[in-house]
Amino acid sequence: MNRKNPLVPAWLYVLAATALVGSEVPAQERPAPSAQTYEIPYKLTPTNHIMVRLKLNGKGPFNFIVDTGAPAIFCAVKVAKKAGVEPNREGWGTIEMLEVEGGLKVSHVSARIEDPFQLEGMNSLGIAGVELHGMVGYNFLAKYRITYDFASDKLLLTELPGFEPQEVPTFGRGGQGGLEAIGMIMKLIAPLMNFKGPPERLPRGYFGIEYADRDGVVVTAVYPDSPAEKAGLRVGDLITGFNSRKIENKAQFLQMMAKQAVQDTVELTIKRNGEKLSIKVQLGRGA
Repeated sequence: MNRKNPLVPAWLYVLAATALVGSEVPAQERPAPSAQTYEIPYKLTPTNHIMVRLKLNGKGPFNFIVDTGAPAIFCAVKVAKKAGVEPNREGWGTIEMLEVEGGLKVSHVSARIEDPFQLEGMNSLGIAGVELHGMVGYNFLAKYRITYDFASDKLLLTELPGFEPQEVPTFGRGGQGGLEAIGMIMKLIAPLMNFKGPPERLPRGYFGIEYADRDGVVVTAVYPDSPAEKAGLRVGDLITGFNSRKIENKAQFLQMMAKQAVQDTVELTIKRNGEKLSIKVQLGRGA
């Protein structure tokens, strides 16, 4: 039987017992780490790829495909050079600052610097509608829970606190099982099929309003000094038409807006205090 040492004060035993009991808090009682969610604007390309825009070391934005099947971030060689990302002998480089449109910023991101045959092929034929500059893959996406809503123009990335994906195994250049030849073949046949590659695309136009579904598309906020404010749009206006097309809900409005570029002029049909009005808005360039 263990006996207390008579030379040790009783309060020390109490303190020691308290330390042993309190040193480990049950998992269910620990406060969950805060997880931030980012709203990431995206575009669904004609090839049904989800495309987001990234800045690399302050350069860009560049068009990247979200590819959960890719093992890592793949960055086109010319884009890496423009962003000052130097590949090592194995073809990997470090992006000092990666910014995803929507406010997500990550430092010291490892990326594979090469031209995947999938992107070379699509760019040669111009079938994505824009020039693609890379793919966002596992070593980045695994740190987030992805929520898609195809009725919205944004996807959600929610942090998974404390989770760190396993390091991607190193593989040599040209390690695509010979499939990289497909990209070269598509480059060669594209001129013969009269494909001229991706068209030049202007940045998405900036409107400067917030809106919601409320018996139609209702303007809930108009940003100061925005194209919408300059055109005379007001909070409470009900948008019923877009360039002579009927608008009944937010999803239709988003679909129409996604096709507009900087300097485009759109004509909105609105209802204000029971009166039907037509307002023309020349879109600006977002910040």
